[in-house]
Amino acid sequence: MSTTTTGEEPMAQAAARLRTSGMRVTAQRMAMLMAISESAGHLDADALRERAQRVTGSLSLQAAYNVLRALTDAGLVRCTQIPGHPARYETDHHDNHHHFVCRRCGAIRDVECTVGAAPCLEAHLPAEYDIQEAAVTFWGLCPDCRAATPAS
Repeated sequence: MSTTTTGEEPMAQAAARLRTSGMRVTAQRMAMLMAISESAGHLDADALRERAQRVTGSLSLQAAYNVLRALTDAGLVRCTQIPGHPARYETDHHDNHHHFVCRRCGAIRDVECTVGAAPCLEAHLPAEYDIQEAAVTFWGLCPDCRAATPAS
C-alpha cells in the first residue's frame, strides 16, 4: 500500500533533489523532475511538458527545454540523443547504460554496459584525452515488431 495520498510527497521529494543538487527550487523544475521520475520510458520534451503541465498549469515548450537543460547540467537528468529521434530524457542514475532502439516502432530500452566499468569501451586515443562516457545504441526489432515481421 502506498503512503502517498496527495501530490505533495513527490513534490517534496523533487524539491529535496533540487536542493541537494544546489539548484533553486521552482514549480516548473519540480513538475518536470516528477514527470521524468514517474515515466516508465524515455520521453521527449513535449511529452514531459504535457505531464508537467498537470502540476504547473501552463508551461511553454521553450521553458520545458530550459528546465530540462538545467536538470541535465545538474546531473539529475540524462539526455539521450538518438539519430532520427527527438532528444529523450530519463532520470540519471550515473550508471552509463546504453540503449536499444526498435527500427520499426521506435521503442527505446535500456541496455546494461556491454563490458566492464564505465565508459565500457576502450578508445584508442592518446593519453591526453579524458574520456568520460561511451554512448552505444543498438538497433533492431523489439519482440513485438519481430513477431509481426513475416519470415522471409
